[in-house]
Amino acid sequence: QLVQAGGGSVPADGSLLLTCAATRPIASSSCMAWVRRAPGKELEVVAKVDSEGMITYADSVKGRFTISQDKAKLAVYLQMSGLKPEDSAMYYCAGSGGNCYRREKERDFALWGQGSQVTVFS
Repeated sequence: QLVQAGGGSVPADGSLLLTCAATRPIASSSCMAWVRRAPGKELEVVAKVDSEGMITYADSVKGRFTISQDKAKLAVYLQMSGLKPEDSAMYYCAGSGGNCYRREKERDFALWGQGSQVTVFS
């Protein structure tokens, strides 16, 4: 299971930190991601990190969001800065065994956190 914390409501250009902790190791090789879904929009994988530390970001968040992991704590973080109203969405932590290559859809991840609402107001 993945347990999330963080989220909330902030003004534009504000910052938020999301955390996600796994209750047990997922696999020797795994991909952890932060995924968001806004009303009326498709699911978007905003950041991914694999067991080797390889990181990818969606173009929409590059330079503003930072994903990191603490393997000892089985935790993944998403530091969000320079938030925009269009970043408002439900954010989910997602995980799966294997690497992150081409994991862009909901079906590509086996484990999901409970979700954290992020609201950015102008």
